[in-house]
Amino acid sequence: MMMRTLLLTLCFIFSLPALAQLSPPGLGKTNTAFWSAVGVKQKLDKKNSSTTYFGMGRISGAQGSNPFSMPSIVVVNQEFYHKLNANWTYSAALSYRRQHEYDESFDKEKSVVVNQEFRLYGRLQYATNIGNSKWTTTLRQEVRKFYTADFDQVLDGLQLRTRLKTQLLVPLDNDSENSLVGSAEALFAMTNDSDEGWGSPEYKESRFCLYYSYSPDSLPVTFDVGYMNDLIGYGHHISDVSYLAVDIIIENPF
Repeated sequence: MMMRTLLLTLCFIFSLPALAQLSPPGLGKTNTAFWSAVGVKQKLDKKNSSTTYFGMGRISGAQGSNPFSMPSIVVVNQEFYHKLNANWTYSAALSYRRQHEYDESFDKEKSVVVNQEFRLYGRLQYATNIGNSKWTTTLRQEVRKFYTADFDQVLDGLQLRTRLKTQLLVPLDNDSENSLVGSAEALFAMTNDSDEGWGSPEYKESRFCLYYSYSPDSLPVTFDVGYMNDLIGYGHHISDVSYLAVDIIIENPF
């Protein structure tokens, strides 16, 4: 618990994004989860680049432990980056998400509901080298709008969310083909209540990731496999979720 507190503190001090991985989205209160994604990262010119990815997630539910048991989410994401200088980068993105929602019983046949989400976000990043390692710092602001499966309005379906993330990439060899990437992230949100208007920003969850990344010199591809621990809530009301994550990123195919 002390280690988690320390990582969360670092998150506020340094905050940073995971550029090398297509990190898992939050999949709610479940025991375990699995996330897989395929992405394309394309350099447009000296200062601009694009990342497009498609991802899918599955969950075990609250009663089981098999992370492949039930469908959870489908994500399509497009992000554009602009490099201001050697250290600073900003980006803007649009994301579509279609997610299965379950009640506490996780009764797949009777209680599953599909929600849809459109997300617009921007982030400001600061990156610096520490020896051979790379430390990046990011502030990310999101606007999220939710709909039902038939695109009907959802009660309190508009939300603003702020994310602070810190990441350290450590090469394991001189060619930087093999790397370890660790990160910590804190999330805060405020919702537009249909009766009372906008509420105050509230802490929601923390996410801690550890990835192994392989980028062979002979191929324009990066392979990532990792683990994420998602702590939802705080105090005596914390839900602890373990994620297995795998992704493939194709670089500059065009």
